[in-house]
Amino acid sequence: MTGPLREREEAHALLAAEAERARAGGGRFVLLRGATGTGRSAMLEAAAAHAAGRGLRVLRARCSPEDTAVPFAAVLHLLGPVPEFADLTPGLDDRGSAARLWRLLRSYAARSPVLVAVDDVHLADEASRRWLVEAARRVDRLPVLVVATERSQYDIDPRPAGLTHALSPSLVRTHTLAPLTDTAGGALVRAAFPTAPDDWTADCVHAGAGNPLLLHALLDDLRGTPPPSPVPDTCAALYPGAYPAAVSWWLDTTGPTTAETARTLAALEQADDAHSRPRPHPHPRRRTPPPRTVAPAPLATTAALLADATGADPARVAGWLTAMTRLGMLRADAEGRPRYAHPLLRDAVLSGWPGARRRAAQLAVAEAMLRRGDRVDAVARQLLGSGPAGLPWVLRVLRDAVAVAVHQGRPDDAVVYLRRALAEPLPDDLRQRLLTELGSLEYASADAPAGLPRLAEALDLPAEPRDRVRTALALGTALAGRGEVRAAVEVLRATEAGLTGHPELVRTVRTASALLSDQDQTVRREAYRWLTDTARRSPELVGATGQALLVRYAATAGASSAKAAMARLRTLLTEPAEPLAEPFLLGTAAAVAQWADELDEAEGLVERGLAGQRPSLLHPMQRALRDVLLDITAARGDYTRLLAETETETGAETVPDTDTHTDAETPAAGGPTNADAHALLALVETGRAAQARRLATRFDLRGAPDSWELNRFLYARGILRLSDGDTTGALHDFLECGRRQSARAVLSPVVTPWRSAAARCRLALGSPREAIALAEEELRLARVWDTPRTVGRALRVLARATGGRRGLELAEESVALLRDSPADAELIAALLTRGRLLSTGGDRSRARDSLREAAERAERLGAVRLRSRAEEALRAGGARRTSTAHTGTASLTGSERRIAELAAAGRTNTEIADLLHIARRTVETHLTSAYRKLGIRRRGELGEALKGQT
Repeated sequence: MTGPLREREEAHALLAAEAERARAGGGRFVLLRGATGTGRSAMLEAAAAHAAGRGLRVLRARCSPEDTAVPFAAVLHLLGPVPEFADLTPGLDDRGSAARLWRLLRSYAARSPVLVAVDDVHLADEASRRWLVEAARRVDRLPVLVVATERSQYDIDPRPAGLTHALSPSLVRTHTLAPLTDTAGGALVRAAFPTAPDDWTADCVHAGAGNPLLLHALLDDLRGTPPPSPVPDTCAALYPGAYPAAVSWWLDTTGPTTAETARTLAALEQADDAHSRPRPHPHPRRRTPPPRTVAPAPLATTAALLADATGADPARVAGWLTAMTRLGMLRADAEGRPRYAHPLLRDAVLSGWPGARRRAAQLAVAEAMLRRGDRVDAVARQLLGSGPAGLPWVLRVLRDAVAVAVHQGRPDDAVVYLRRALAEPLPDDLRQRLLTELGSLEYASADAPAGLPRLAEALDLPAEPRDRVRTALALGTALAGRGEVRAAVEVLRATEAGLTGHPELVRTVRTASALLSDQDQTVRREAYRWLTDTARRSPELVGATGQALLVRYAATAGASSAKAAMARLRTLLTEPAEPLAEPFLLGTAAAVAQWADELDEAEGLVERGLAGQRPSLLHPMQRALRDVLLDITAARGDYTRLLAETETETGAETVPDTDTHTDAETPAAGGPTNADAHALLALVETGRAAQARRLATRFDLRGAPDSWELNRFLYARGILRLSDGDTTGALHDFLECGRRQSARAVLSPVVTPWRSAAARCRLALGSPREAIALAEEELRLARVWDTPRTVGRALRVLARATGGRRGLELAEESVALLRDSPADAELIAALLTRGRLLSTGGDRSRARDSLREAAERAERLGAVRLRSRAEEALRAGGARRTSTAHTGTASLTGSERRIAELAAAGRTNTEIADLLHIARRTVETHLTSAYRKLGIRRRGELGEALKGQT
């Protein structure tokens, strides 16, 4: 027996054999069982066609639930089409009617062999079912083959017993139709679409879920969009909609409890997929995602969750999940959770379910997960699809999920949870706080157009004074970040007007105004004039934070020494600070400490400041504190770490792996940041000129808003141009940087030593007099601040411009000063200058020593540009470089060795930091460098490495 149906050869063979038995005079009862859509009816039709071809008379009946109230309705449908029995109707006596109908069938069979084909016998009326059972007991003596189909599928609500459960197995031949294998499904797809690629075919097979009905319906819908158009994930993309209709019919046959559970599972899965990282689907096209943060939920756990959410029997739900997995409708993912075989199947299951019902189901699932103790972010994901509930636990879960997402560095998830939380009925004060948090996170996630209106809305809502200040700080930070500095200051001033009776909050707002005004020189001048005048008349009105800003202002204006500035700041740091104002004080003190070469102290202040920040709230000092960290790293000359940190700050790859990388060529929006300036300098110093040029060209500085960050970038671009030999272009950048800095009253070289850089350009262009004037002016200002780094740098440049015996004296002084400075790169440059002057003066032996030391220090620092210049100078003097200790204990600096020895002795990073009075971050930096130089990976190897290497 052959037919178009696939993987039904056994059923064909069984029915063909039984048809031949009926032709020979011996009957049989055959029951074809299978799940909905597995092809029972198609198999019955094929059997009827074969039987008719072999000379059997075929009697057909298709049972329907509408006929269950009529006794013998199925048998009458079976016999009714036969003309000689058309006028017969059963009487009221079931036994007599059954006997009469049996006699009619016998008389019919006496004329020729008969095939009795009964479809969907599970829907037959009870009288017909009893008649068919009795027929199974007698049919072996007649040339009659009875073939009935029966739905056999596991439902959550148990179904009545099957037709033949009371019959001896010897009286019935039963055959169960299995789901199609992927191979058979693929053959069906290729028969319809011969050119379909393998991945498209696999998608179709999985969406068909081993169910011929669904697969044929899907292929019918896809005829309008053949490959290479992808198999859609939603039913809205299908036409004319045979597939969702088939899925809906499949659900209708399962009963209300099973349909409810199936749809709840689909809603559970959809919520999980929609609000989390991509998940692996069980078919080849889906990619494997990164590890989940949510605990795995295998079949048994999912069953318990669904049962709790729907009120169904957990054991029956678990059985249904197992049965559906065996049928192919569900497939276990990598974590063992049952999931629909394809997103399209899941969407079809949800189609037609009212939105309100779906939202209620997701709320029920979330509540069940909460009762079960699931992680808060998993519960929150389910709540995203539910409507406003007005239940206290809903808001609590969402807010907890926000906190977890922010802590784990997932601001986008936190934004989604906050938006859902704001859909709940909330009092104004709580809504105000949530809007402030949401606007801050949206702005930080590069969704500024959404963030600003949220913050403005929050500022208009009634709230406690402290909450209003938090919102004003966030909105001001956002506006200043977009270049709208005056608008930011106006927001803060308007907020200040409503803070009567809260002097500490007024001081906080005024401090924030002064800090944000740094982005605009006109506003900055106004802010610092007010601070200066107020501090002179009534110091208590500006508070410790305002006075710290004035210390910083004096430092940049060249009106204070480092020693005096640090003494004043250390006193201010001992005074009690308003919690909202403390980050201003810490950040300001950290910046000045970094200029004063107190790098460890500066790092400790930054750590304290960042520890007090709430990542979910915008604050003017968040960016400022991170900028100081970059300044500290740059001052140490740790270029590798600096490039890694600037990549994190800018959110872009500023250090591509090869010179052919093109991402950095994409024009950047807005002006350059402090991180961009540091990245540019680090690229130049590490010899990555091509990447540095690409970074420099990302910004059109002509349209960039005025800011101190633009001035720093101009200085950095000047260094790049100077290293490239474009001396005239470099001089233009340095002078423009100086003009802008002077307009902001930033005269000291502590921020951007543009005079010394411009002096080098003047010297290279043949204007030594102008070079000396610039260098002398920088030295004068540097001696006011009086730190080794600033004075040593100015002496070095003046030495180079002056030359001769006096120049050598200045270079010697520069080297001596810088040996006590943490700025290794400046010491290397001074050694290089001294070596060249010694060589010019004829003292080649000392020159070589100085140049070799410069080269070796540059090697250890990773300063490729300085190392190359030292090697060029050595070669020009006729010397060859000595080998540098790249690795081993000899390559360790004094600080690295001391920290490594303490770590090898069992001290923790925190203990080492406390013992040496440095920041823990400094300890980590030195240990990382020591590991690299010693060629080890872990702390336990330090002892042997320190002993065994030379």
